[in-house]
Amino acid sequence: MTQHIGKPTSRVDGFAKVTGGAKYAAEFSGNDLTHGFVVSARIPKGRIKSIDASKALAVEGVLQVFSHENVPHLAWFDISYKDMDAPPGSPFRPLQHDKVKFSMQPIALVVAETFELARYGASLVQVEYEGEEATTKLEANLQQAYPPSKFKAGYKQPKSRGDFTDAFEASPVTIEADYFHGAEHHNPMEMHASTVLYEPDGSLTVYDKTQGVINSWHYISMVFGLSRKKVRVLSPFVGGAFGSGLRPQYQLYLAVLAALELKRSVRVGLTRQQMFSFGHRPVTFQKLALGAAKDGTLQAIKHQAIAETSRFEDYVEQVVNWSSKLYKCDNVALDYKVVALDVYTPLDMRAPGGATGMYALESAMDELAYKLNMDPLELRLKNYTEIDQSIDKPYSSKALRDCYRQGAEKFGWQKRNPAPRSMRDGNQFIGWGMATGFWDSLQVPARAKAILSADGKLRVTSATADIGTGTYTIMTQIAAETLGLPLEDVTFELGDSDMPLAFIEGGSATAASVGSAVKRVCDKVKKSLLKWSRKLPDSPFGLASLEEVIFENGMMKLKSDPSKGLAITDILRQRELNMIEETTTGFPNVLKQRNYALNAHSAVFVEVKVDEAFGTIKVSRVVNAVAAGRILNPKTARSQILGGVVWGIGMAMEEDTLMDHTFGRFMNHNLAEYHVPVNADVHDIEVIFVEEHDEIVNDLGVKGVGEIGMVGVAAAIANAVYHATGKRVRDLPITLDKVM
Repeated sequence: MTQHIGKPTSRVDGFAKVTGGAKYAAEFSGNDLTHGFVVSARIPKGRIKSIDASKALAVEGVLQVFSHENVPHLAWFDISYKDMDAPPGSPFRPLQHDKVKFSMQPIALVVAETFELARYGASLVQVEYEGEEATTKLEANLQQAYPPSKFKAGYKQPKSRGDFTDAFEASPVTIEADYFHGAEHHNPMEMHASTVLYEPDGSLTVYDKTQGVINSWHYISMVFGLSRKKVRVLSPFVGGAFGSGLRPQYQLYLAVLAALELKRSVRVGLTRQQMFSFGHRPVTFQKLALGAAKDGTLQAIKHQAIAETSRFEDYVEQVVNWSSKLYKCDNVALDYKVVALDVYTPLDMRAPGGATGMYALESAMDELAYKLNMDPLELRLKNYTEIDQSIDKPYSSKALRDCYRQGAEKFGWQKRNPAPRSMRDGNQFIGWGMATGFWDSLQVPARAKAILSADGKLRVTSATADIGTGTYTIMTQIAAETLGLPLEDVTFELGDSDMPLAFIEGGSATAASVGSAVKRVCDKVKKSLLKWSRKLPDSPFGLASLEEVIFENGMMKLKSDPSKGLAITDILRQRELNMIEETTTGFPNVLKQRNYALNAHSAVFVEVKVDEAFGTIKVSRVVNAVAAGRILNPKTARSQILGGVVWGIGMAMEEDTLMDHTFGRFMNHNLAEYHVPVNADVHDIEVIFVEEHDEIVNDLGVKGVGEIGMVGVAAAIANAVYHATGKRVRDLPITLDKVM
């Protein structure tokens, strides 16, 4: 059998990317293309008293200035503005009213013949506001928190169990701590842009930066009341997204609006500053309380979280739920609330909820270990469980013990001196910390089409996305192995709303969801080939079942006698077939999965070095041992884990979007002052994929690796900093001033 799955294959789209052949949303063009530039609100709350666009319109080449004063009133029903990732509430409607709901809200669009003219014209638009007092600071408004379950359809408050209060009071060893992190922004390299090509018949071809073309296609059709046959959305390449492309962002709406009104093609791109005006990881405040017996057995867990949301939508994350799942404990109290502020709705960011909640839980576990005078790894093993107590179901597979063992051995954990400030290298304190990672293994329905042509070439399509994760490559590998073809004979295409339906790429679900659809559709092609081959003269497959046939190197052979076979091309030629075409849907096997908890796990070990005089912190070494089922491509999967670790370094030590609450505006809205890890911050990172076989989670046995690489990293770093310095920092990011 031809084997491609599991091999470290280089990206099939790599050549196009390094040679400039890959085109992104703002690089497509068309005849008569115009350019739009967004005018952003200067106040965080209030109303627009007037907009004077006369000076802009007087500039030759400026075509129009769109605002609430001159745009048509579009879909009014909330459901028309809903997208696949929209939280409950009333979605923001650009240019549909005079109200300002958040700072840098788009309030006008200047369209001109060139980008430079549009930007200059935007600087000439004069806006008069009537401001209102805005509330933007979570910490000052915790008393306004409310449980979203009362307002959010479909949201269920996490279940508590047992009696936390009595168990905690009876526990001989307890800790209580508060944890906090501020806003974080996605900051992908490619900024959001939409190019809308207006066709003579009124139809639209849209190139959008998105994690789901079907989502953008559906949104455009609903909001503007267009026939879906008149709209096509494409996104063949995405320069990073990390969740920022899950929802259609406002540049898409504005570009489509302008194209329909002007009956011309329009491109609207956002500046780096404007990229800070929609969505972010929400500011979150957490309280943890743990009670344990003297031998480390957990007797009580309490996890509370309060996070921000906007005034018009209730955005929630699964922040506290992890504390009821990961460790064995019969008494667990969970509570999650949100505070409505005058900000834009937060947005899913890599490992949403998990990166936040696991940071607090795993930091608290470290604090408990020190109070018990117990090794942090031993404490976790003491409370290890094969049952998810929150749903009372066993895990479909859980190789976390192996993650602990292999990670600890590779890192050298057994050499650790447990006392804080006890390990040194010259003028630097050395700290070793560890944490557990935990993430859901998701699968959603997805469709795929396969066309096998007479020349033996296979083309597979699905309207999914590749945001840099390697989707192009792993789908090519799955298709090639299933039909026993060389990789060079297989082409996988994505990012086109005319292709078979696929959900937005997020939640580490694409490999399982689209991958299962690709395998199934290729299995259908195999069945068709067997059917057509049976009636050929002297066919060796006359009575053979599909289980008795193997496909390898472009051949179909009898498993019992591989010398008997036919070339796939010969079968199509002799049956006078130009192609075999199949389409199918991959579904989760609910009957098989319903009795199990489906999760990926990891163990993260970190070394930090802290300068004694200056307090500067360096993450010098990381070992991340990951159990994520079957690894389709160790090369691209390792890249995903590396990226997650680097982001964990950023979350722990650098990333923090600071707001001036007087103006309700993020101040460091650029890459000069919003700090992310660079080469000098990233040192030795070792990735271990722990073998894990799972026949329950999905047809391929994969769990996804996009998020699991990040979850647990920030906590492991914080724990290492404590070991190095004796200073427990519970407010991310951990900057040098906090450890001095």
